[in-house]
Amino acid sequence: MDALLTEGGTIVAAFWMTIRLAVVSAIGSLVFGTLLTAMRVAPLGSLRATATCYVTVARNTPLTLVLLFTGLGVGANLGLELSDDIATNNFWLAVIGLTAYTSAFVCEALRSGLNTVPVGQAEAARSLGLGFVKTLALITLPQAFRAVVAPLGSILIALTKNTTIALVVGVAEASVRMREMVETYGDQVIEVFLGFAAGFVLLCLPMGLLFGWLQRRLAVAR
Repeated sequence: MDALLTEGGTIVAAFWMTIRLAVVSAIGSLVFGTLLTAMRVAPLGSLRATATCYVTVARNTPLTLVLLFTGLGVGANLGLELSDDIATNNFWLAVIGLTAYTSAFVCEALRSGLNTVPVGQAEAARSLGLGFVKTLALITLPQAFRAVVAPLGSILIALTKNTTIALVVGVAEASVRMREMVETYGDQVIEVFLGFAAGFVLLCLPMGLLFGWLQRRLAVAR
């Protein structure tokens, strides 16, 4: 317990980094995942094939490899610099990796939500002269989002926990600080572990309760 009290400010800063990673990556994943969903149901076969290939590869690749690719492959070998500050640059490289990985799961969740929308609604929209994009944006996709609130919540909670792997690109989030504290306070390993575990529970539990409430609130009556 002394270790947690002594390093309280550093722990808060580490969890703040975790929150920033989760929020920015979640926004990126929802945007890119929605785009992938549109591509997967697009009338053009090339778009469907591209999105299907991407989702299949991303979902079956370990997140550690994805982050290593963005950190070492894109960042080091290709020389992509998003900021002059190394810490900021590593942060954005981690966001790119987390977004690239999580968006594939968002896509599959939304695609399953589209399958719950009656086909007649899309046909009625087309009969009124609405094209594919307008039908998707105004008719089917809003209902798909409402149908998959709970799965999307689970994906975003998993994303929050997956931020711990950002250490492979040098982002000093909560898991990095926990490892450092375990090395420094070797006689208080259990207390350090329980403290960080409680921190993640405090992050993830309210999210689960919120998405559970949203699922009941936004449920589509059939």
